[in-house]
Amino acid sequence: MKLTHLLPLAALCLAASCAQKEADTGFMNPDADPGADFFEYANGGWNAAHPLTAEYSTYGVMDDIAENNRKQLRDLIEGLAAETHAPGSLEQKIGDLYKLAMDSTRRNAEGWAPIQGDLDAIQGAKDKAGLLRVIAQLSRKGVPTFFGVWVDADLKNSKQNLVYISQGGLSLGERDYYLEADSATVGIRKAYRDYIQRLFELTGDDTATASGKADAVLRLETAIARPSYSATQRRDTEANYHKMAYADLKADYPAIDWDTYFNLLGFPAFTEVCVSQPEPIQAVGTLWTDTPIDDLKTYTSFKLINSAAGALSDDFRKTSFDFYGRTLSGRQQESPAWKRAVSGVEGVLGEAVGRMYVAKYFPATSKERMTELVKNLQTALGQRIDAQEWMSDTTKQKAHEKLATFRVKVGYPDQWRDYSKLTIDTASYWANLCRASEFDLAYMIEKKVNKPVDPNEWLMTPQTVNAYYNPTTNEICFPAGILQPPLFDPQADDARNYGAIGVVIGHEMTHGFDDQGRQFDKDGNLADWWTPGDGERFKAKTARMVDFFNQIEVLPGLKANGQLTLGENIADHGGLKVAYQAFQNATKDQPAEEIDGFTPAQRFFIAYANVWAGNIRDEQIRIYTKGDPHSLGRWRVNGALPHIDAWYEAFGITEQDSLFVPKAERVDIW
Repeated sequence: MKLTHLLPLAALCLAASCAQKEADTGFMNPDADPGADFFEYANGGWNAAHPLTAEYSTYGVMDDIAENNRKQLRDLIEGLAAETHAPGSLEQKIGDLYKLAMDSTRRNAEGWAPIQGDLDAIQGAKDKAGLLRVIAQLSRKGVPTFFGVWVDADLKNSKQNLVYISQGGLSLGERDYYLEADSATVGIRKAYRDYIQRLFELTGDDTATASGKADAVLRLETAIARPSYSATQRRDTEANYHKMAYADLKADYPAIDWDTYFNLLGFPAFTEVCVSQPEPIQAVGTLWTDTPIDDLKTYTSFKLINSAAGALSDDFRKTSFDFYGRTLSGRQQESPAWKRAVSGVEGVLGEAVGRMYVAKYFPATSKERMTELVKNLQTALGQRIDAQEWMSDTTKQKAHEKLATFRVKVGYPDQWRDYSKLTIDTASYWANLCRASEFDLAYMIEKKVNKPVDPNEWLMTPQTVNAYYNPTTNEICFPAGILQPPLFDPQADDARNYGAIGVVIGHEMTHGFDDQGRQFDKDGNLADWWTPGDGERFKAKTARMVDFFNQIEVLPGLKANGQLTLGENIADHGGLKVAYQAFQNATKDQPAEEIDGFTPAQRFFIAYANVWAGNIRDEQIRIYTKGDPHSLGRWRVNGALPHIDAWYEAFGITEQDSLFVPKAERVDIW
């Protein structure tokens, strides 16, 4: 979601009034039938007024907010870049990094020189032990290779951090791109192989050599993909938790010299580790042992070039865009340089930029109003828990205990991150990005390895247009960036605020009780607190939701993945029910007044649908369907609302309408 400029109070009230009217009518296509396509009915006007430009593969209300947010950040950052600041100050770091990101003349003169030393180090490795040392150094610089390593809360001991090792190695992201045989996926795979070849050609290889290297990379990544977990499998929390002694890691996965790897990353000694996906890590060990070293060097070189491409000369950057932007997602044009530069600065100095952002653009009154709304939603969720006839009193009591211990974060952190150990200087843009990755790694190691979990840590920057629920800390977080019209407007009527930001709040709360979140107790531990009968009844209800979404055809011949999107669909469902309950609580003593011809209940559901207004390209639909746990915006409306009884009542939906779902077949959770 997005931001608006800070305006004087009178102007803010006027803008709020206009936003309220626009959200009811300006977004809409009144000629559409709400019972046949509520998404078009509520959003057709907005979508027609915001056609996809060449820059975007998808563009919706949240993107529109983010677009305005980027303009605000640009003003802040360019102001710093235009001035001289004390060396080592946040202002100097932000301004100088932005100038480096904008200096395409320098990058074009450098070509691929910024990565030449690391490419030479890869080729200079005399054996696999030496190559592993190079890979560890590249990992410090943020270059991903065969697997991922990070530190986070132990899922079954949530107050203590744990080292995790996870599957990786796939530059296409999802395993399906390597294994599926439909024509669209095969075409993407061919384009990817050509992309790999082109990158090697740009670093000096002749066509024949580059072609052979491309084949080697694709062959190796396909071998990694076969045992890798799918996006759906990665949602099975218990199946992705395999905690062991560090000594057992070395015994069970002996092909990798873990001592050398972790020492070079800078880790102190630790005694326990979690291998999230054992099979692909075992497969990597086998590949490491059986693959000729020249092929391993080729793969590692590609991972480096691919990671750096966007920070090198124009020919590298454009080649990367042609595949990842144009072929994979359907975009026709790169974002302008200033947007790429702002994103680069945010990626390195996100909280520092966020601190400036909230000081200028986030009023304290918004935080106060959000805190009030969250409390109202918590009350409503408690009422919804009590109303569930399928749930026993024992489980209800545990659910109330979990709800009562929710941590709520609104706007921005109480304590800002310290960037004093990060140096931004006049080296190449890529060199500074590598140094920033090393800084982030060292920061994570210092703060987390062998340390208790810091419950005050924020997992998003304040300017982020999003929200989250974290099961291990049992917290919900709403950054300042999301608290903007039309999603949140302190001056709008209750119907609009509860229908938009209210459902967002309810959505994040419900994540604590979706198919994954319900597996964590009030203390954030992966532990079963449900009676067996309640757990089975919950699974039966959610199975109906899986089946419903599995039948949705998102493109000709391509169905939605109801299991992959189950958690988000439950959260939308619960968010709607909880927010509507809170809306009824808040307005029970108020007369039901119409605005622009719409009742309060109708405005509530229109406001919800407006959150998901947007257009999307077919290529991006395919990407999301393969790997995104969220349903597409259209189906977060047309798939979610037919299971909400109050929506039928508000719009007089009957069995004659195509969106109608018989009462007995509707999903009913929370």
